[in-house]
Amino acid sequence: MKLEVEEIQKLKLAKWWELADNNKILCTLCPRYCKIGDGQPGFCYIRQNHGGKLFTTGYGRPTGFAIDPIEKKPLNHFLPGTPILSFGTAGCNLGCKFCQNWSISKAKLDEINALTESPEDVVKLAKHYNTPSIAYTYNDPTIFGEYVIDISRIAREEGIKSVMVTAGYIDKEARKEVYNYIDAANVDLKGFTDRFYWKNTFSHLNDVLDTLIWLKNETDIWFEITTLLIPDENDSQEEIKNECEWILKNLGDSIPLHFTAFHPDFKMMNKERTPESTLTKARKIALKMGIKYCYVGNVYNREGQTTYCPVCGEPLIRRNWHSVLENKLVVNKCFSCNTEIPGFFA
Repeated sequence: MKLEVEEIQKLKLAKWWELADNNKILCTLCPRYCKIGDGQPGFCYIRQNHGGKLFTTGYGRPTGFAIDPIEKKPLNHFLPGTPILSFGTAGCNLGCKFCQNWSISKAKLDEINALTESPEDVVKLAKHYNTPSIAYTYNDPTIFGEYVIDISRIAREEGIKSVMVTAGYIDKEARKEVYNYIDAANVDLKGFTDRFYWKNTFSHLNDVLDTLIWLKNETDIWFEITTLLIPDENDSQEEIKNECEWILKNLGDSIPLHFTAFHPDFKMMNKERTPESTLTKARKIALKMGIKYCYVGNVYNREGQTTYCPVCGEPLIRRNWHSVLENKLVVNKCFSCNTEIPGFFA
């Protein structure tokens, strides 16, 4: 991947790296800690060593934009019913065999028609379409952390919120900078055994759990958790109970948890789509164990997508798929019993 001098000069110098042995660079952005030879990319593909320096080829190169309902991220307790400007880049630092966005996350910039958009351009686009927030999504925004920082800083100055949709696989030091101007996140907790993580994503569970604990204890970022349930891979009642038990012990009972349906894709075409009954059972387990807000996704299930008051049981935000049908919150409280519902509803 030898680039011409003129091409290298157009690239953004990356953060989070140091020189390693054998003329390689150690990338310290995520726990993969790639050692990258000259002219080579890291696992994510968009962080590349050219002449003994690490560059990010994803900076300012989104693969496209969309305006989504924020419920699609999914976030149910952060500005419900509002649109969000969504974008990603090529590449990813995980290798999920079941990736639902593989045409983007597994693409190389030279294989797709990437755009050229400065951080200022992205914020202007959000303002033009009157979206109160921007989502860094589709692939994992961890790998274009420099771009995230610059966009989210400008967005905050303009009163626009920033949302990370991520697997949470990020280095402990790097995340402090990447998340500095982030307002909300949805973290994919892809399973609850390290065996599942390594077999299906080539990463490790504990690094993700550490990010979740950090978000809870050391930031003011609102976050929710999503687990994509895959038949016979991570959908056993035992694993679901273990996940819920860990969340209750380490994060509390008020972090919204989403169980979503898998569909056959990428390198996991041999699996059937997740039955709705699996999601419903998982939700019942979570609620019975004490998680106050549990949702199902990628299916039509109004009960499983409605926010209920955990005290009086009144339906507060009724949803159908990604659409809000009714919102009876009074600012952030139950209209009936005045119980405060955690989240950001202003």
